[in-house]
Amino acid sequence: MIEQALILVKPDGLSKSLTGNILTRLSETKLEIIAARMVRVTKKLAEEHYQHLKDKPFFPAVIKYLLGEYHDRKKVMAMIYWGEDAIKKCRQLAGATNPEEAEPTSIRGSYGRITTRGVYENVIHVSGNPADAEREIKLWFQPDEIIVDLYPTKDIVLNSVTKKTWA
Repeated sequence: MIEQALILVKPDGLSKSLTGNILTRLSETKLEIIAARMVRVTKKLAEEHYQHLKDKPFFPAVIKYLLGEYHDRKKVMAMIYWGEDAIKKCRQLAGATNPEEAEPTSIRGSYGRITTRGVYENVIHVSGNPADAEREIKLWFQPDEIIVDLYPTKDIVLNSVTKKTWA
């Protein structure tokens, strides 16, 4: 089944200069990257992304982690991988969420760790299922940033919009 997955290279992955290694591993999937961008994560975006964890005691730590407050990189690389069984393929390469439980050859098994604060620094996020992928992709990307029409869109007219452009 053709599907899409949101992939995030988290602040610890960027801080450790693992982006190239992670992309090389993900290339094993033979999937297509249909969108990519560097994102300065806001607290609102982090909370919306991890809304399913809001009642967990570790929620504040997860938000700080995604915001880059534990690292010198306050950004995330967001990508959409697209193709046959994208979620399954990417999740298999990523490995278990807990780096100590991840296969040693997986991305998280190779590069992740659990800090003394108990935070899972697992360097990468991969959508868990098609419904999560749609919700997450719509949070991180606008339709015109994606080279494939994934979901229904509509045209709207905006008045008095100020947009930054090159001088």
